[in-house]
Amino acid sequence: MSPSGLAILIGAGPATGAGIARILGSPNYGNLAVALLARRPEALNALVDDLRSQTPNGVFEAFPTDTSPDKLRQAFADIKGHQSFKDLKLKVSVFSVKNSSKKPFMEETFEDFMDPLESYAGGSMIFAQETIKRLFEDHGEKTLAEGAGKKGTLIFTGTLGALRCNSEFASYGASRASVRQLAQALAREMSPKGVHVAHAIANGRITDADNEDTRSGKHMTAEAVGKTYLFLSQQEPCLWSHELDLRPAQEKF
Repeated sequence: MSPSGLAILIGAGPATGAGIARILGSPNYGNLAVALLARRPEALNALVDDLRSQTPNGVFEAFPTDTSPDKLRQAFADIKGHQSFKDLKLKVSVFSVKNSSKKPFMEETFEDFMDPLESYAGGSMIFAQETIKRLFEDHGEKTLAEGAGKKGTLIFTGTLGALRCNSEFASYGASRASVRQLAQALAREMSPKGVHVAHAIANGRITDADNEDTRSGKHMTAEAVGKTYLFLSQQEPCLWSHELDLRPAQEKF
């Protein structure tokens, strides 16, 4: 079965990214060709090899990049010109980049504080801009009011740090909250234009495994996250979810 469209995922790691990609790329679920973006070429290529072996009829391609503007824009250009994705329209784009920063505030430097804001929040801005540009190229710029349908879905994977912040996590909280606010602003601006924007708060551990911890609700499975993202991408304009709180059953909140 030929892919029905294209998905782009940045932050393609061996846990969350792998499960999301398998669901989006499986002919039994999303049936989308998947472009996977991550910083380390060796790990990314190994992930693509695993996905191809686990999903023989799936289409997975690797695009090593970080979140700097020039490299990210080049990755989107490379995706557009890749033979595996010829004639496929973008349907879903996922920003699932990890970031971490912990330091006593009085030991913080301006440069270290700002680094996640540039690489994480700034990267999300470029990723969103390139995604929306591609959606308009693929599906036109008519609005929903003008009779156009849904163009696609842009999803940001966030954490609880986007809502509240612990001691010594000032930089981390600032960057996570910035992406949440970006998602909200984009949802308000782009929804009438047919672009569905969602922010998912992942509260708890995500693992790419089926074991006692996941079956008992102690941890989330990456494929369950992928199924949720697929569900978001399939929502029609009559009802769009913007923010979701994702947690395993045993997670305290």
